Amino acid sequence: MKALNILLVEDNEGDILLTTEAFEESKIINNITALRDGKAAIDYFEKLADKDDYPHLVLLDVNLPKVSGHEVLAHIKNDPKFCAIPVIMLTTSSAEKDILKSYKNHVNCYITKPIDVADFMKAITKIEDFWINIVSIPAKL
Repeated sequence: MKALNILLVEDNEGDILLTTEAFEESKIINNITALRDGKAAIDYFEKLADKDDYPHLVLLDVNLPKVSGHEVLAHIKNDPKFCAIPVIMLTTSSAEKDILKSYKNHVNCYITKPIDVADFMKAITKIEDFWINIVSIPAKL
């Protein structure tokens, strides 16, 4: 199986570490790129515009420095080159306005991060199981 490219846009170092560790424990080869703010994520997609190496899955926080996760999501979903990439909002926000805004911007899934470390690791394992083992994701867009 070819390695899956996962883009993680997260500003919390602890959550980056936990997410990376949870994916590393799997038997699936994953290449994880971590970006720490929304502007870096938009710049990342701007540089990809002429390339063919898109991420297979994006894990995106709502509350990011410089540019919000909502703006990053809108940027991805409004671009015909990237709109088919599955985006999961993985965030501490359980605010109804954030959930609704995410779905209006065509997020594929909204998950509120569990506070407990063990529950967080289980959530990442379930994300991986569903989005990588069960769902068919296009190899190329």
